[in-house]
Amino acid sequence: MTNSWANWAGDQSCVPASIAEPGSPEEVAALLKRAEAAGQTVRVAGSGHSFTDTVLTDGMLMRLSKMNRIHSVDRATGLVRVDAGLTLNAASNALHPLGLAFPNLGDIDAQTIAGATATGTHGTGAKLQNLSAALHSIELITADGGTVELNEQSDPDGWRAARVNVGALGVITAVTLRMVPSFVLEGIERPIPLAEVLADLDTHVDGNEHFEFYVFAHSDIAMTKRNNAVDLPEQPRGQAVEWFSDVVVNNHMFDAFCRITRRSPALIPQLQRFSARAGSYRRQVERSHRVFASPRLFRFTEMEYAIPREHSVDAIREIKEVAKRFDTVMPIEVRWVAPDDAFLSPAGGRETCYIAVHQYAGMEYEPYFRACEQVFDRYNGRPHWGKRHFQTAETLAARYPDWEKFAEVRRRFDPKGRFTNPYLERVLGPVN
Repeated sequence: MTNSWANWAGDQSCVPASIAEPGSPEEVAALLKRAEAAGQTVRVAGSGHSFTDTVLTDGMLMRLSKMNRIHSVDRATGLVRVDAGLTLNAASNALHPLGLAFPNLGDIDAQTIAGATATGTHGTGAKLQNLSAALHSIELITADGGTVELNEQSDPDGWRAARVNVGALGVITAVTLRMVPSFVLEGIERPIPLAEVLADLDTHVDGNEHFEFYVFAHSDIAMTKRNNAVDLPEQPRGQAVEWFSDVVVNNHMFDAFCRITRRSPALIPQLQRFSARAGSYRRQVERSHRVFASPRLFRFTEMEYAIPREHSVDAIREIKEVAKRFDTVMPIEVRWVAPDDAFLSPAGGRETCYIAVHQYAGMEYEPYFRACEQVFDRYNGRPHWGKRHFQTAETLAARYPDWEKFAEVRRRFDPKGRFTNPYLERVLGPVN
């Protein structure tokens, strides 16, 4: 029986020489020494929610699912020490009763904390940074089995590199998160004509703590979602209502539409217009993480780019026109985040608009994604590190002001390239 690994979408897989599931930092260090003796490269897999080949290896693949504990909670400061293999969802459920929460989350929370932050995962909110900005301190085990604790005081460059590191520096085994007091969100979903949204976009983005929308290529309706903190008690939806809305309608029904269009692409415009019209007003008043995240039960692949916010309207219009030329029933997703200072953060140093395009499993994605990437390139776009793109180190270096600083930290922590693989060689270049 051979070892094998595949991502959530099922479109990236590998057969490593070994798969290891350490339960402690000491076991991680021992495994790294074993890999060095065997001359093996090492990659670490989280929950497999990346769409790229970032994890693939023929060496040692580590999974940190056994390292999923919460070690300490300081309610006064909001500092929480957790294992790197803890998922966002598990952390949220455990910390809410203690009065703490993530300031922001994306629309999926199945990822591990280390995986989500390493790829620059984000939510939406013009005044809120991506998830890696919550990393107050990072425990990293380097290729030689040594442990370093990185924070803004101990190693400023190492800390800024490790917050979004694409697994290139070592194995992150624990982090200290800076959380906020738990809060209740009012989430309002409402279809609005896209022209109306774009005509007054800044009001929508700046007038809400969290604003985003989906739009189909063949529909003029934007399915908007605005989440704002409210001083109200939680109003959980009934289990039957939640199941029907989140599972039946948003997953099984849409999955059925996708299957139909995979067989009959000519139906895409009609089904997109129907889906947009069917999107009705919905209101939730719930603890934050239950409003932010929703289940994703059908398989797809995705490309997402971060562009300067000032180009939002033009880029959205262009991507919508591009999408009309290709067979895809899935929507375009648009979000906004605040700048941060991680060296490889796609939102580093600039107010950012994220635009994501998707393709249903089993349908051709590359021509569509390449056409979209040409648009993103014109706006100096930076790809989400966990989602499909066709960039190389040569095309990316000029888009990140601190590119060489990251490379210096990489050489310092992994001088022999223990943590590299073909993906990192392609997008970051060789270590030396």
